[in-house]
Amino acid sequence: MHPLQEIEAEFARKEPLPKFQVGDTVEVHVLIREGEKERVQIFAGTVIKIKNGRGLRGSFTVRRIVAGEGVERVFPFHSPRIQDVRVTRPGKVRRAKLYYLRERVGKATKVKERRVERPKKKTTAGGKKKTRKTKAAKPAGDKVEQPVA
Repeated sequence: MHPLQEIEAEFARKEPLPKFQVGDTVEVHVLIREGEKERVQIFAGTVIKIKNGRGLRGSFTVRRIVAGEGVERVFPFHSPRIQDVRVTRPGKVRRAKLYYLRERVGKATKVKERRVERPKKKTTAGGKKKTRKTKAAKPAGDKVEQPVA
């Protein structure tokens, strides 16, 4: 292994972050230190940029609006300060970088929602759904069991 790869492997994240894309609305759970105490703070916003892929040098930028002001934070993918990233709403965009959101305010900053594909049900050659035929229950009739003496 190349010496640089050995050093990078040492600092790499043990469990990878979940898959997300530019345009997704995410919640980033960040470990914050206040004095001697540590707590988890959630930074929720839209991913506007992913830089250098998901490797050790990669980072992503999340933007949100706080009190009418735009706030952006850059998070390295392999930062030990990031506890978790949760995708709350997948976004449908046609750009790699969403810098145009910086000039927008209010509802104009909304990104269309991406529909998540579900596995389709199997169909026959005719296009009809396969249904399993069940046998109808036969009536019991007038059979009466005789007690055994």
